[in-house]
Amino acid sequence: MLKIAVLLSGSGRTLDNFHERIAGGTLAAEIQVVVSNVKDALGLSKAEKYGYPAFYASGNEAINAILQDYSVDIICLAGFLKLYVPPQALARSVVNIHPSLIPAFAGDGFYGSRVHRAVKARGCLVSGCTVHFASEVYDEGPIIVQKSVDLDYEDTPEDIAAKVFAAECEAFPEALNRVNAKGVDFFWERVRP
Repeated sequence: MLKIAVLLSGSGRTLDNFHERIAGGTLAAEIQVVVSNVKDALGLSKAEKYGYPAFYASGNEAINAILQDYSVDIICLAGFLKLYVPPQALARSVVNIHPSLIPAFAGDGFYGSRVHRAVKARGCLVSGCTVHFASEVYDEGPIIVQKSVDLDYEDTPEDIAAKVFAAECEAFPEALNRVNAKGVDFFWERVRP
């Protein structure tokens, strides 16, 4: 069972998903701590309601100081909108979810609704999400799980976002279960730089 830290910047929808799946027995993880870089993030209130230790920390150093007090195997970036640099001991143990099928619509500047607007502008008929290990370069770490969604000609960026988020709710827990089953090193060793 993975011991996870959840880093978030917003409403905590991914935290909700993790909490429900852990309670339902379909996610082999325990949430040890939740940290937000936004002081009044709704996700922090949700974490407290669920009974998880919840903290505000503005930068990497402050976040890592909090994490050192908890036993953590994996750090999950769950809508965390800042480049995160983990402590050296967890450098290969940070998992992120990106709202496109990497390598499309990925990299610096591609996040949230910007991705969905770009997908719409390009006229794509397929989009999706990618769960991957984070590295020092945006969206370039080893891929764990990808889920695709079909798009319609009439879909708005908001429609695309809703379809992709539904896929994310399946993909992120699946990815964590795969990491739990195969170990972190499996994913880093299966790709070439």
